Amino acid sequence: MTAPIATSQTILVVGGGISGMTAALEAAECGRDVVLVERNAALGGRTAQLYRYFPKMCHPTCGLEINLRRLKGNRRVRVLTMVELVGIVGTRGNYTATLKIRPRYVTERCTACGDCAKAVSSEIPNPYNYGLDTIKAAHLPHAMAYPQRYVLDPSLIGTPDAERALAACKVGAIDLSMQEETVELAVGAVVWATGWKPYDAAKIQPYGYGRFANVITSVEFERMADPAGPTGGKLLRPSDGKEAKNIAFIQCAGSRDENHLRHCSRICCMASLKQTQYVRDAHGDGAKSTIYYIDIRAIDRFEDFYQMVQRDSTVSFVKSKVARIAQADNGDPVLHGVDTEGYHRYATAHDLVVLAIGMEPESNGITLPADLITDSSGFIEGTMDGGMCGAGAASSPLDVNRSVQSATGAALRAIKVIHQTAKEEA
Repeated sequence: MTAPIATSQTILVVGGGISGMTAALEAAECGRDVVLVERNAALGGRTAQLYRYFPKMCHPTCGLEINLRRLKGNRRVRVLTMVELVGIVGTRGNYTATLKIRPRYVTERCTACGDCAKAVSSEIPNPYNYGLDTIKAAHLPHAMAYPQRYVLDPSLIGTPDAERALAACKVGAIDLSMQEETVELAVGAVVWATGWKPYDAAKIQPYGYGRFANVITSVEFERMADPAGPTGGKLLRPSDGKEAKNIAFIQCAGSRDENHLRHCSRICCMASLKQTQYVRDAHGDGAKSTIYYIDIRAIDRFEDFYQMVQRDSTVSFVKSKVARIAQADNGDPVLHGVDTEGYHRYATAHDLVVLAIGMEPESNGITLPADLITDSSGFIEGTMDGGMCGAGAASSPLDVNRSVQSATGAALRAIKVIHQTAKEEA
């Protein structure tokens, strides 16, 4: 274990998605030292996995590129990737955080040339595409990855492929002897920006996810629509590779359900409305999108986007909580339920079903400090003394815009703690 690398005047931000980057940058640009830790090999979180934002339908590069440029130019932010926070003790203004740093097997000398990837044959499921395709075991996490540095999957170590990757690197950036490290940080405040994860759709048994190939989740569909995704932007049925033109979107898949997630996940309605436009882009007037919904929650300025989609002749709405999904002999998913506006039963076949899957906090399932308060769904509120706080989707189901606003507020709260600590120490 190494000696501390920070002080009580340092802010620790846990999580390097859009919220974590925002909190770190806002605090640093106010003159505070920040350590930003991310457990994956690159920053960006789930925002980096989006194809487009709603309502402007622009690519995430619009926001991420600016933040990455700000990070690169700010010496007050220290970025550590492939890091997990395994313990934290202390009180407001005086915490000791214990970090576990996993080996990347690639040093800062990496030029991202890709020679190591060309040299190896081993492949692993691609986490960037939610496992819908594979990627070389020596890889760049994604095109916008920061740091722009390759990573070797641990499965390579000790194999001939590892030696081939080592030999292929012309700048000597590969270090197969790297070991896991443990580091302690002395920090004054902690911002938890650990983000969210998609609810496990396989738990919603009546919908057949995992049993029926043509039932997928909204996050998988997002990657499928991206030209840089697993299908090159084509909306293809997983069962047979045929183009899907008649697509069903099921709302509240896991959300607003006491058997699954009791809360409204807030982004799901807008995500499906956005994704109907992917279908139109792919197939023009030949597209057919059907949204099965309890009610559409398009808040604030998003109402205009909702009305625009309502006017789209390729999109229809069925007010219904789908009861179950069956599978026809040709692989078509068949939706069964009751249309509550006409009170008639339906059994409607579609090419593909997209489950608007709910959000749960990424922090669920990990050990949090005992004094860190969470709500009934596991979202982080903070500590009573204010030394730790939640930000972005770690604190509540939020879209990108509101996550940024939440992270800015969290940065201000952390700065206040550091300022008061400095006065007390003076």
